[in-house]
Amino acid sequence: MLTRSDDLELLLAVVDFGGFTPAADALDIQVARVSRAISRIEQQLGVSVLNRTTRRIELTDEGQRFVEAIRIGLQQIQAAEDDILSRGELPKGRLRVDAASPFIFHQLVPLIQPFHQAYPEIELELTSNEGIVDLLEKKTDIAIRVGKLTDSTLHARALGRSELFIVASPAYLSSKGTPQQCEDLSQHTTLGFVEPKILNQWPLKGFTTLIPALTSSNGETVRQLALAGNGIACLSGFMVGKDLEQGHLVALMENEKLPKPERETVNAVYYKSSSVAKRISVFLDFIQPRLTL
Repeated sequence: MLTRSDDLELLLAVVDFGGFTPAADALDIQVARVSRAISRIEQQLGVSVLNRTTRRIELTDEGQRFVEAIRIGLQQIQAAEDDILSRGELPKGRLRVDAASPFIFHQLVPLIQPFHQAYPEIELELTSNEGIVDLLEKKTDIAIRVGKLTDSTLHARALGRSELFIVASPAYLSSKGTPQQCEDLSQHTTLGFVEPKILNQWPLKGFTTLIPALTSSNGETVRQLALAGNGIACLSGFMVGKDLEQGHLVALMENEKLPKPERETVNAVYYKSSSVAKRISVFLDFIQPRLTL
């Protein structure tokens, strides 16, 4: 007797979300339906695929091998279906994209209208998070992240490099003077981030840990503070490029800067087995050449 594909998908949900109840909540179905699906799979296989405890579930050895195999199988089925459905028509359906709010404001928002014109059947859903998000937990298809990646379960596509700039407004520099080297920063008001602390590590020769005079959890807020003459900030080119071109901000200590790839790489990440691969690929193919990093 063949195992139903929808039961297999529920098994994957239990594994990915870490339990029966989290899987049911994520899929908006009853826990009993999930439980019945797992029971049917185990009865048909004649082995247990999950070890259940009061706190968590774990795959048995047989379950581990089975889940690895069905991931590949379901992915191939989905790819075949997507291929048939996409022939002769544009990709369609919902695409959920997550990025830090400054990236959405300065990079994605200007591209939304032309993307919609090119792919009118794709329904974009944009969410903004300042930190790293769990794609499964947040029901996110693509997350755009700036900085080093550590999650090996995700597929990553490099979108480019966004150089860091030490910036201040002309009004601030006129009032407080212009720092020439790293040591001069102690005489100035610095703007930084509450978390993560790595954002307060500026790419300068001789730099020591910065304790900003004024902090925020949001990069756009730090940018606005710098524009308003509140102090000196270290921000990515994708959000201050136009400010520098238009003279609203001034780049400082360019000769003192060092490359900092752990803060300058921009990647799009998504699960390798994503069933929305076609929508993901056309979205990334569209935005990558149009980004101004």
